[in-house]
Amino acid sequence: MFQEFSPEQIPKTPYLFFTGKGGTGKTSAASASAVALADQGKKVLIVSTDPASNLQDVFDMEIGENITAIPAVSGLSAVNLDPEAAAAAYRDKIVGPYRDRFPAAIVSQMEEQLSGACTVEIAAFDEFTTILTKEELTSQYDTIIFDTAPTGHTLRLLQLPNAWTDFLEESTQGASCLGPLSGLDEKKSLYESAVNALADEKKTTLLLVVRPDESSIREGGRAAAELAETGLKNQMALMNGVFQPVDDVDESAAALFSKQQAAISKMEHLLEGVPVHQLPYVPYPLTGIGALRSFLQGDVSEVAGDAAEQEKPDLPGLGALVEKLAEKTKGVIMTMGKGGVGKTTIASAVAAGLAAKGKKVHLTTTDPAAHIEHVIKGGNIPGEISVSRIDPEKEIEHYKQEVLSKAREELDEEGLAYLEEDLSSPCTEEIAVFRSFANAVEKADSEFVVIDTAPTGHTLLLLDASQSYHKEIERSSGEVPDSVVKLLPRLRNKEETDVIVVTLPEATPVLEASRLEEDLERAEITPSWWVINQSLAAADTTDPILKARGNHEVRWIREVWSRAENTVLIPWIKDEIQGADALRKLASSRI
Repeated sequence: MFQEFSPEQIPKTPYLFFTGKGGTGKTSAASASAVALADQGKKVLIVSTDPASNLQDVFDMEIGENITAIPAVSGLSAVNLDPEAAAAAYRDKIVGPYRDRFPAAIVSQMEEQLSGACTVEIAAFDEFTTILTKEELTSQYDTIIFDTAPTGHTLRLLQLPNAWTDFLEESTQGASCLGPLSGLDEKKSLYESAVNALADEKKTTLLLVVRPDESSIREGGRAAAELAETGLKNQMALMNGVFQPVDDVDESAAALFSKQQAAISKMEHLLEGVPVHQLPYVPYPLTGIGALRSFLQGDVSEVAGDAAEQEKPDLPGLGALVEKLAEKTKGVIMTMGKGGVGKTTIASAVAAGLAAKGKKVHLTTTDPAAHIEHVIKGGNIPGEISVSRIDPEKEIEHYKQEVLSKAREELDEEGLAYLEEDLSSPCTEEIAVFRSFANAVEKADSEFVVIDTAPTGHTLLLLDASQSYHKEIERSSGEVPDSVVKLLPRLRNKEETDVIVVTLPEATPVLEASRLEEDLERAEITPSWWVINQSLAAADTTDPILKARGNHEVRWIREVWSRAENTVLIPWIKDEIQGADALRKLASSRI
């Protein structure tokens, strides 16, 4: 057990940066802290740079790009910055002058490089830097809370200012996120001031919001280390959603409690050196001032509420999806979703289900636990199934060395430093891993190939644009293998490929999955199925907190269903999905 995060525990520095992966509850924690500080008599501004900001939902009022007072809380104001709009304007500014001068393939390459998450994050940094360095604004507030902090990757890029111009002028090769900094060199000194303010322990505290599950804690630990390397050492971790059962005999409640405690005890070392506080698992949605105040008081008594009468749609289980896929004899199946939604489990279950129906299946996975092959081969699954496992760390390192070895002949030391940092971007990691998956996809000529980590539309377009670019200038870099070149047409063909979007029935995961879908559609790929995973609404639970949470899920289940006719619903399952029998049972579930 950690110390509760109460209003008294909120750090006293004038700048508070909340960060964490989507779905960890950083906006809720940031908003509750803002209300608590204002209740203490402070003048507070909360700033969201999250492209999927839901500040307006949390405070139940319109909040735009102008600073808006929150009438229900004296001293509190809020503003929603829109980094995607800023990124679009920035993209037009950079690419515009070249539209009539360069071949279409090169312009397409430039546009795609400037369309990724890295560019949006740089644009977000640009937005809040403007606030941080505007003294006439900051002097009006005792505390400014930022919902969404920059990642270590962005800050390291910004700490290489001398390399920006030279590198970008001399090199445009490589299928990575190169380009997000081009055109921003005029703001070098402004960014340096902002980075220095972030690293000043008297001015800034970084609050890492994580969930009590292994993947979330692992990601939080990695973010803490990365940000500390860039100088942001004044950190605090918030373990959000720590569950305490109310119904002592409810098996689901007991299982969730045990699972959380096991994850915390196993992964606690990842947050070593960072003070950790906890926030409770509450039964009510964190919208409205009353709920935010109750949240930081640790109040879990507001059970059930008006969601008690909600009825979930009658949706089929995963068995319906597997049966439909089994009508084919071969094809590519990709599961897609943010970390922690269960896409590896769904991919494994689909593979096991198809194999059990006598189909020849190849499952390729990045599962770090490395147990999938053992699980499937060790079980009693009829049919033919093979497994390959991609080690992301090895693939990324291999890809980095390949690109750097070619760049050493052209770049100086600073240019190489920039390139090396650029190759640490999430986009580059995705490309490196997916190049290996692309080789596996070629097997789909004669069997089903199930891939547990689908690429984003941005990655696919980047690879495609990169190939066109290389054709255009007749330069053979060898960075885009033939298997990748053939990939996009195959993935666009609905007869050959099924993309499965996996989400949880909560606001942020659904909104993020929707963005992933839009991103794929940009690459002319339309998902054929949605899977709503780990639903408490579909689980057999009597614990009042879990039951109330399930009732609140119904809105998001309906939201997904309205987007996709082919939607399946999987209940929260108390047992670990491990072993052939468990996978086969999940693959044949009807709900």
